[in-house]
Amino acid sequence: MLVDNNEQALHQLGRSLPSPASAAHVLRVIDLTDREQIASLADGAPALDAVLNNAGMSDSSNTPLAEQGPAQMGRLLALNLAAPAAVVDACARLLKPGARIVNVASGAGLHAIPWRGAYSPSKAGLIAQTRALAQARPEWCVTVLAPGFVRTELVDGLIQAGRLKPEGALAKIPLGRMAAPAEMAQALYFLASPGAQTLSGQILAVNGGSSVYGGSQPFAPATLDPLPLDLPMQLEVCGGTGAPWQAAAPPPAGQPHYAACLDLSPLDGEPAGLLQAVHAAAARFAARHAQLASLTVLLPSGKAGRWQDAGDAAAARMLVSTLACEWGSRALRINALEVPKVLDPQSLHPLLRFVCGPAAQYLTGQTLVCRGATPRGLP
Repeated sequence: MLVDNNEQALHQLGRSLPSPASAAHVLRVIDLTDREQIASLADGAPALDAVLNNAGMSDSSNTPLAEQGPAQMGRLLALNLAAPAAVVDACARLLKPGARIVNVASGAGLHAIPWRGAYSPSKAGLIAQTRALAQARPEWCVTVLAPGFVRTELVDGLIQAGRLKPEGALAKIPLGRMAAPAEMAQALYFLASPGAQTLSGQILAVNGGSSVYGGSQPFAPATLDPLPLDLPMQLEVCGGTGAPWQAAAPPPAGQPHYAACLDLSPLDGEPAGLLQAVHAAAARFAARHAQLASLTVLLPSGKAGRWQDAGDAAAARMLVSTLACEWGSRALRINALEVPKVLDPQSLHPLLRFVCGPAAQYLTGQTLVCRGATPRGLP
């Protein structure tokens, strides 16, 4: 079910998609700044597995916020902040059990971007709204995607208008490049799948590490092109028994693949040694991989028993982010997953296939909390 205000583009897209065997695509021309039109979404609509709120707009007027009136800010806020909630309300009765809601925010919701009107406030509001919805409707999987710089039509327009300088943007991105729209599509595809259940209520910040970088030294443009997003992944499991954690079958010998490492060693370490365990995992990985590979470390969830140890987990998370900044020029990625110590590894396989694999080559420096991982021995 495709919804857009641009009728010509909507039908052009609809014609480009393969026709499903069961039914035709549903195309709806709706202005998502109009609540009455949004309320009509459920009319004649099918049952839904997921809702992706991807519509959004920026402010290209360059007018200082203090000089803007309610009318100028109103349409942007209506589309970026009010519409996602209205769409969920309109579609609530159509959603199947376990449905996924994915709201597309922006890195601008994590850090303020001036001279773009209420764009950053609207995206920060959408992030908070998403988290509140996840708490209010725990039967759904509700997540928010926060893209970084992506070469979309909107970004290309900003570049052509001289309002965004590519070299300035790249200087803040550890991976040294903007994302392709296909990389965001891969992230949305994962978040709309049942495998995203463990991330409900969280932000997936797919931004090349820009949200975790706080230095003043500019990054150089990338010299390594990303590998194909559908390349087979070869996952090496370190620091524990590998078989239960294998999220993908190894590719045939000699076939091109994306190298990934999953390190379990921090999961069973002492709370006071978590930082050292992550550092040791990173050192092992860096000694074996020079470029174009990923490291994912598992961290134990929960609070430290002693207050003296409370800083170690935060230090370990910041170490992950710092390593992502140092490794970016080699297209080496590092992310962490906080998981319960007792869980069924298979419940994390879909998440591992995405985070560790080539489809997530713009995801680095992030720590994701797996709240819904299945305990070992339970369905």
